[in-house]
This record gives sequence, structure tokens and C-alpha cells, in this order.
Amino acid sequence: MDAATLHNLISEIDSYVWGAPLIILLVGTGIFLTLRLKGLQFTQLLHSLYLALIKRKEDTDQPGDITHFQALMTALSATVGTGNIAGVATAIAAGGPGALFWMWVTGLVGMATKYSEAVLAVHFREKDKFGNMMGGPMFYLSKGMNSKFLGGLFAIFAALAAFGIGDTVQSNSVADALMGSFGVPHWVTAIVLMVATGAVIIGGIKSIGKVTGFLVPLMIVFYMGGALIILGINYAKIIPAIELILKQAFTTTAATGGFLGSTVMLTIRMGVARGVFSNESGLGSSPIAAAAAQTKNPVTQALVSMTQTFIDTIVVCSLTGLVIVVSDKWSSGLNGAQLTSAAFTTGMGSSLGDYIVSIGLMLFAYSTLLGWSYYGEKSIEYLTGEKSIKPYRYLFTLFVGVGAVSQLNLVWKIADIFNGLMAFPNLIGLLALAPIIVKDTKKYLFEGRKKK
Repeated sequence: MDAATLHNLISEIDSYVWGAPLIILLVGTGIFLTLRLKGLQFTQLLHSLYLALIKRKEDTDQPGDITHFQALMTALSATVGTGNIAGVATAIAAGGPGALFWMWVTGLVGMATKYSEAVLAVHFREKDKFGNMMGGPMFYLSKGMNSKFLGGLFAIFAALAAFGIGDTVQSNSVADALMGSFGVPHWVTAIVLMVATGAVIIGGIKSIGKVTGFLVPLMIVFYMGGALIILGINYAKIIPAIELILKQAFTTTAATGGFLGSTVMLTIRMGVARGVFSNESGLGSSPIAAAAAQTKNPVTQALVSMTQTFIDTIVVCSLTGLVIVVSDKWSSGLNGAQLTSAAFTTGMGSSLGDYIVSIGLMLFAYSTLLGWSYYGEKSIEYLTGEKSIKPYRYLFTLFVGVGAVSQLNLVWKIADIFNGLMAFPNLIGLLALAPIIVKDTKKYLFEGRKKK
């Protein structure tokens, strides 16, 4: 089989995995859980944001490895990534401004999914022989559903995805951004990234939690600050931009400039697909971090975890999308990170906008390396035991360097496939174990909070 044939085959598999069945299942599960939980993501949003961002008085005497906030930041480190910059732009470039509306819809129903994943992750977690917490879909599938097959299947997919979407493709993005904006050779980036990543992940989740607890808020505020400055400069265009987004979410968008036009179905598909890709609700990755939180109550951490999707999609993705629309670059024919860079440059009125996007992309990709290293570690540990932890950390660090100096066109597709395959066993678990999610939620809302 020649390279072209192999590439076409992998692309077809990728399109099938991320096709309509998975998208419908992901969104459908979110809607189902929203109904079962009676719209908890709306009624408890302010309380969850309070727990995550304001209260910050952690229950350090409770079982777990890291604080609620560090667990949230570790999960955010893995989800706030290239999807927030390039993914949003891809959705708008193909589906028009209306795609942003469907990203919002996906994010709102995805909050119920993210909440449910975290409830089950803490509910079914256990300690390894080192005293560290282990949890996530592989545990609630094997213990809650008594299906070691589905648990093992998820762990295999997650472990493979960790080396792809969570490792090599991220270091490759950093290397390309540094070369394009600052002329830094790929091999230099490889060495620096290997040292920077290895120094953190060798120390395990406590080290990762401390670094992400500092880095993630900083990088999000940096990127948001740039976007808000642009929206402030172009404040008169914000209302018309929102009107355009809402209008084109339900109507066919005509071809204009470099934009080829879009049907309503394409707009919906692109918005939903990129929204899911960005916040990872339903894929089963972030509950692995939630399981490490210091808490006795699954719902407390789940409410904190729920804010991850809100911050990722409703806040960060929205800012990227609004900048693209108000800058009028959405119809330029550009795509991906190039479109976002052009929008920031136009909106800022200088090349400073391009630097904000480049630096943001590098920080987002680096943080993703840290978050996904933990997801892969726990998946490998589940499959092969504690003896594999240290070798895995060294191997993951080595692949950071490999990714930075390699051409990864095919790896991107393969990584995307395993990322999508993770969702199937995870969603089965969420649907089957919904009664436990509802029971734990009712116990917290009607008993736990009354005692406080």
C-alpha cells in the first residue's frame, strides 16, 4: 500500500469515526443527562463557579492527591488547546458565523456530560499501591458496569490517544508556531520542550497540579485579555456580529469573498463537531483528572469539573469566534490558526495580534502535554500495573521531542481516530450508570448542602 492510499484510508476511517453517529450520540447523551438532572448545569452554574473560582478553601484532609482547583486546571490544561484557536476558526471557515451558535449549544449540553463523568470518576475511584488515586471511565466501566472489556477498551484507546493528540501533535504545533513567528529551529524546541515537560510529569499528578494551577489561569487570562482588547476597540461591531451569528445559525449562508457558502446542516455539523473536539465532553478524558481531587463527595468535584466546559467553550471559544466575526475575516478564505491570526492582527491593528495568537497557541499546546500525560499514565497503569508508571513518563517525554522534529500529517489523523474511539465505551457507561449519577446528585442537593 503506497503512502497516498494509506492516507486516504486513514482519512476515511477518521471521517467515519467522527461522523454523524458519534456526533449524535455525544450530543444526544448530553441532552439525555440534562433532562435526567433537570438542567443542573443551568440551576447550579453560579454555585459551581463559586466552588471552582471563588471559594478555593480546599478540603486537604480528605482523600485525594490534588485540590479541586488543581484538578480543574489539570483538566482545563488538556482541553483549552489548539481547538480553541484553530478549531473555532475551522468551524467558522466551513460553516459560517452560525457555527459558533452550535458550539454554544454543544457546550451547554456538554456541561451535563462533563458533570456526570466526574460524578462517576470519584464514585468508583480507588487507590493504587503507592496511595495515589486512580479513576475514570475504565474504572466506572469495569466496576460500575462489571465490564472489564469496555474498561480495557477505553484504556487502550486513551493510552494511544495520549501519544498522539496529547503528545506528538502538540509538540509539533509548538515547534511550528515558534519557527513561523520567531524563527526558532525545530530541534531547539524539541530539547526545550522535553526538558520542560519531563521536569513536570516525572513528579506525577501533584507536580502537574501545581504547574497547571499556575500556568492555566495565566495563559487563559493572557489570551482572553488580547481578545477583549480587540472587542473593546471594535465594540460597535459586537451586536451586529451576534445578530449575524444567530441569523446564520438557522439560514443558509451565501458565498462571499473567499467563503464558499454553507447550508444549515453543514453549519450545525461543523459547530457541533468542533465544539465537542474543543471541550472533550463525553470523550472520557477529563474525569481521569477529576478522580484525583481531594474530596469525599463526588458531586462537589463534579460541579467544579462542569465549569471546565463552560470556561472552554462558552468563554474562550466565544471570544475567538467573536474576534473572527467582528474583524470580517471569516469570509477571507483563510482557515485554522491562520484565520485566527489574521483576525487578531486586523482587530488589533498591528502584528501584536499575531504574536498573541502564536504565544497563546504555544502555551495551550504545552499545557495540553501536561494534562494528557496524566491521562495516558493512568490508562497505562490500569492496563499493566504500577510498574509501568516511570517508564511511561520517560517514554512520553521522549515522544515530545520526536513530535517536535517530525512531519505528522498522518499522525494527526490517527490520533484523531483514537480520540474519537474513546467516546464510544465512555458514553455507554454514562447512559447505563445514569441512575447512580442522579442518586448521588439528589443526595448532595437535598441532604449534603442542607447540613452545611
